[in-house]
Amino acid sequence: MAFDVRTLARLLGGALKNADQRANAPIDSVIMADDLTVHAHPQFVTAIVVSADEIESLLAPDSPRAEAVRAGVLIVETVALVAGHGESGADLEGLIDVSGVMAILCPPRAKSAVLSEIAAALAVDQAAEDRLVTSGTKVLTQIARRGGVKAVMAELAHRIDGWAVLLDSQGHAIASSGAGALHVRDAAAVALNQPVRVRHPGLQLHSVGSSEDLTAYLVVASRAGAMSRIRDLSSHGAALLDLLLRTHDNTTTDRLGREVMITSLLTGQSADARTLLRRWGVHEDRLTAFVLSSRSKAVDLERLVTRWFDELGWVHVMTLDNGAVLGFIRDDRVDALATRVEDYAREVNVPLRCGIGTSAPIEHLEQSASEARQAHEVAVADAQVRVRYEALPTVRFVLDQLDSDAQSSLAGTLNGLRERDGQHGELTRTLRVYLAENGSLGVTATQLEIHRQTLSSRLHQIEERTGLSMDNPDDRTAAWLALRALER
Repeated sequence: MAFDVRTLARLLGGALKNADQRANAPIDSVIMADDLTVHAHPQFVTAIVVSADEIESLLAPDSPRAEAVRAGVLIVETVALVAGHGESGADLEGLIDVSGVMAILCPPRAKSAVLSEIAAALAVDQAAEDRLVTSGTKVLTQIARRGGVKAVMAELAHRIDGWAVLLDSQGHAIASSGAGALHVRDAAAVALNQPVRVRHPGLQLHSVGSSEDLTAYLVVASRAGAMSRIRDLSSHGAALLDLLLRTHDNTTTDRLGREVMITSLLTGQSADARTLLRRWGVHEDRLTAFVLSSRSKAVDLERLVTRWFDELGWVHVMTLDNGAVLGFIRDDRVDALATRVEDYAREVNVPLRCGIGTSAPIEHLEQSASEARQAHEVAVADAQVRVRYEALPTVRFVLDQLDSDAQSSLAGTLNGLRERDGQHGELTRTLRVYLAENGSLGVTATQLEIHRQTLSSRLHQIEERTGLSMDNPDDRTAAWLALRALER
């Protein structure tokens, strides 16, 4: 809940007395003083409505409820005192000050009115929390369909503003999100009830599956104080994860077949490739290659491209290649695929990077695949959603005209940036990102996750070591050509 003691004080228009760190604790319920027995939960505060006549007996040393009020672990907050009758009112305030009990001194009114006002505020707050849980569950369900276990874990960590770890029944990590990878041991200790000290407090444990048929354990932690919402949302997430973990992947054979087919297409064995394509249902004589990747782990690229191919009425001629999807599509479907990539990246706000080659005959599809990879590299370097090989700048043409010696000489322009082991490292990467971002210091610093002053210092070193000036357009062009030559 977001409704804490300070919020309640503002709602009642009262003065908060003896405020400490507990003033930020959320309120879970409101009761009359006669109903006070023990505190329900150490992380929440119970609002106790009392009258001036009840205060002295409630705080008396021999009162059976005094310990519940004063306990530092069982935090019980006195939220309404109807005082102010001459000296007796001052005496009551003094009694509260001496006792150390946190209280809200509000204007005189009927206890029933105060109780109703707080109960209504808690109900509104709870309704808002319920709406957040409902909307979060809907999003988790959609994410589960699109991205599987990893996507659900990533979205859950985002929703609870914390981290999550998914463990199997033996305590081994299946997946993690947020900073979960740093807390796997703590998560395992809580899940398996191990007698070890847990460094991270406030962990929540959710069983994935029933106790008789346990699938896994979900352990979550949050920086937020809305424990009830986090508990409900994580419980729904655990149910989704149970369904995902119990769903058998029947596409393994299909995936292996596509991998073999793509390998045959790229080896140049035209007769075998053509025969395989025919048996696969592909009768075109020419295809266009594409490479698609994403910087977000929440996207299952293979499943995403499969859905697009189904919508386009095209056979699943694709495979995973070093974390990216390499595929071939009919020439008349290329524009439609490119549109889907751009729409998805914009609507879902996911950083997709797609490179598209040129049309090639079945016998030479490896050429189109190579072009798609090169276009994909440019898309990644330039932070573009889609790049077509045929639309690449003249840099590619210039480099294609140079022999290997000339390209080596051009790349040697950046030898001054090599580190002690002879390899290109931090400075070279800085130069690449700086040029790819069109010289924008702010964007470059963000991409490199460094301060702008650090970036300026690195650029100064680059200029000193290479003799190139980043203010000179010819020098910037030469630096970019040298970087591209390094990649060959």
